[in-house]
Amino acid sequence: PELSEEPPAEMVKMTKSKTFQAYLPNCHRTYSCIHCRAHLANHDELISKAMQFLFFFMQSFQGSQGRAYLFNSVVNVGCGPAEERVLLTGLHAVADIYCENCKTTLGWKYEHAFESSQKYKEGKFIIELAHMIKDNGWE
Repeated sequence: PELSEEPPAEMVKMTKSKTFQAYLPNCHRTYSCIHCRAHLANHDELISKAMQFLFFFMQSFQGSQGRAYLFNSVVNVGCGPAEERVLLTGLHAVADIYCENCKTTLGWKYEHAFESSQKYKEGKFIIELAHMIKDNGWE
C-alpha cells in the first residue's frame, strides 16, 4: 500500500470511526479543555474584549456552572441537537457542545435567536470557564 502524507496540524480529519484532534498554532494564546487539554479556541476568536467589558456590566455570559466566554469559532467540539431554551436574554435555539476528546459538555452553540437584539449570537459558541484552561503564551 502507498503511504500518504499526514494532514497539516491545523486541520481536522473526520471519518465515520475516528476524529483526529485539531491543534492550534503554538504561537497563539489558546483555550484548552481543562479535563483533557484538547485545544478548544484561539484567543483571537474570543468576541471583542470591549464587548466583554460591556457584557460584564450588562449581561455577562453565564453557563450552568458560572461565567462563560463567547467565541466566533471553536475546534475539537461536537454538537448535539438544537432545542429551544429560555436563557437570561430570551428565547434561543441552542445546541449543547462537548469536547470531542473526553466528551465533557462545555457549553452551547447559538443556532437561532428569536429577538433581533440577540441575532449577533447566531453561529457563535459559549464555553464555560469551569471547563477551560489557558495555554500557550499567557502571562
